[in-house]
Amino acid sequence: MGEVIRFKRPKPGEKHKGRGLCANGFHKWAADGKTVFDVKQGRLVTRLVCERCGAVKVQGR
Repeated sequence: MGEVIRFKRPKPGEKHKGRGLCANGFHKWAADGKTVFDVKQGRLVTRLVCERCGAVKVQGR
């Protein structure tokens, strides 16, 4: 007969790590570091990326 492998069930904290706050709109925004020129607005804009989920937001200066 084959060997029985016991799988460790992930804890709820590990399973949903970093998703709870972002799902409710509480992102952790950080500047991307790239300076982008927006042609429609005619000015520089800052690209913000969430450190937890990777969502992107553009903020005008």
